[in-house]
Amino acid sequence: MAVLKWLGLSAALTLAACAGTDERPRTASSQPAQPKKGDDAAPGRNKGYAHDPFPSTYRAYPGAPTLVRNVTVYDGEGGRIERGAVLFADGKVVAVGADLTAPAGATVIDGAGKWVTPGVIDIHSHLGNGPSPSVQAHSDVNEATDPVTADVWAEHGVWPQDPGFGRALTNGGVTTLQILPGSANLFGGRSVVLKNVYARTVQAMKFPGAPYGLKMACGENPKRVYGGRNRKPSTRMGNIAVDRATWVQAAKYKRDWDAFEADGGKRPDRNIAMDTLRGVLAGEILIQNHCYRADEMAVVLDMAKEFGYKVTAFHHAVEAYKIGDLLKANGTCAAVWADWYGFKMESYDGIGENLALLHKAGACAMIHSDDENGIQRLNQEVAKALAAGRRAGIDVPDAQAWTWLSLAPARALGIADRTGSLKPGKMADVVLWNGDPFSVYTRPEKVWVDGALLYDALDPRRRPVSDFELGQPGRESVK
Repeated sequence: MAVLKWLGLSAALTLAACAGTDERPRTASSQPAQPKKGDDAAPGRNKGYAHDPFPSTYRAYPGAPTLVRNVTVYDGEGGRIERGAVLFADGKVVAVGADLTAPAGATVIDGAGKWVTPGVIDIHSHLGNGPSPSVQAHSDVNEATDPVTADVWAEHGVWPQDPGFGRALTNGGVTTLQILPGSANLFGGRSVVLKNVYARTVQAMKFPGAPYGLKMACGENPKRVYGGRNRKPSTRMGNIAVDRATWVQAAKYKRDWDAFEADGGKRPDRNIAMDTLRGVLAGEILIQNHCYRADEMAVVLDMAKEFGYKVTAFHHAVEAYKIGDLLKANGTCAAVWADWYGFKMESYDGIGENLALLHKAGACAMIHSDDENGIQRLNQEVAKALAAGRRAGIDVPDAQAWTWLSLAPARALGIADRTGSLKPGKMADVVLWNGDPFSVYTRPEKVWVDGALLYDALDPRRRPVSDFELGQPGRESVK
């Protein structure tokens, strides 16, 4: 992004001999017995090793109490308020309604003829890992060296100076995004959720408290990459076989570490890839699964049941409309494009009505980009999906469709309690659009992240420019 410029009871301990074959002592204390000291001691649940060794250092930029009034408000949860207002302060939404009063000293913006929405959330991006300019030296999306690379973490390849972050903010109103590894592998690695702000390090962009994701892939990509090297997997059968064999290893790894953390004994050997898969099986890490065909998604849902994990979302999912009932029943979301289809065989049955049909089926559905240009106009992508649905007789209100851009992806990222809608107490991630946000003629006029004004189309001083772009000829012409 830019150099800102963006700116006890303690009871008596009584030990008694255990009955039966269990020779471990038990305690009558209200507190558990103290484990023995040393490397073989039981450290406690999830304390055998650090689960968050690269913690977020994100700090919100300073903002000012702000009232945006006389606007059409889409609250992100399906509500629409005409001649409404949004008040935020101290980084949080304070109130949303039709008649709000600004506190003393607040900035007041009259938005007559304009719209206010929650910030756009893109659940599928490769910014920072596949940044602009797109050259091999910057290509860090796919660790295409083995079908199982659950040990890699997307954040370790994110370049915070990628100009794409600023473009997504200023042109697309994107305030939060998930950076995923690529889909060459069955297990591509961990994702990371970022706030779309300038920072010198990726840790300073990390959305505080957001769960990690695990990128998985099915279908053509893994079998093409590794089948082309005459190794497994080279078929869809091979894809699932390698998946299942890997989950068997992960289940044993989890059992071993769960037992050690509970009871002590010999400390298991660490395996960074298995740490991630154990996190999935424990419900700490969310599965984000690249998958196109309906039949493959159904197979993956059964595999998830076999090994006791949940698929949070299928990405791309061009045939999701065929299994909307299955997705709803399993609580699995679909992140889709508006109209990408036909660029390979597994995308052949993509249709423009996908999002609308999923919505009609009651499934969790959302738009996503997977593209450094598409991320700059996700509002227009939703407009296309809306139009396709209406031509098919599925009339989704505009305000309801905004859930596809904010609340649904927030839920699929495990952060909907903090962002994704304009509700009091949530992060003030807010966009003021200069017109109807579903018009091709509309652009963000102002964008706030945690209540800090990071972009203002009317103020050249609040237009993000990354370190990489400083001094580049023509940089002002692209803002």
